[in-house]
Amino acid sequence: MTASAPVRATPAFMLRHPARWIALGFGSGLSPKAPGTVGTLWAWLVAALISPWMSDAAWAALIGLGTLVGWWACTVTARHLNTPDPSPVVWDEVVAFWLILWLIGPASWLAQLVAFGLFRLFDAAKPGPVGWADRLFKAERGAPIGWAQGFGILFDDFVAAGCTLAVIAGYRFVMG
Repeated sequence: MTASAPVRATPAFMLRHPARWIALGFGSGLSPKAPGTVGTLWAWLVAALISPWMSDAAWAALIGLGTLVGWWACTVTARHLNTPDPSPVVWDEVVAFWLILWLIGPASWLAQLVAFGLFRLFDAAKPGPVGWADRLFKAERGAPIGWAQGFGILFDDFVAAGCTLAVIAGYRFVMG
């Protein structure tokens, strides 16, 4: 195996470095199907569990710290996987969806489900600004993976979150 050959994420791979635990969403990114969706569902579950104890300041701190630590974890894990934006890396979905849930809250289960669907649509289909953000920091396969690429892993999901929030705000404005 050459140094640039992609590495497969497995539970054993995840267990060997703390950055991998975070970047792989504490195992949710190891899902063989739709790891981004599973990572977003994990984020939703965690948010539901911690919400009773979270103030706006606590959410802001969690998302801010989660972004900074996630930048490190996503960069390191992408390097270890030899892949610029590996699909098992789901921390980007986690912090972006926490941002959505915080900013729409308090929200009904149905409103959260709509937010989930919109976010997954924007993140997977990458229309307009999300596609632009996704391409902005991309490295070619085999190129060195630097901090810019690690930031890029997070950035397009934050743009997808912004698009999700814009649709929700537009709906709320129109519906009064």
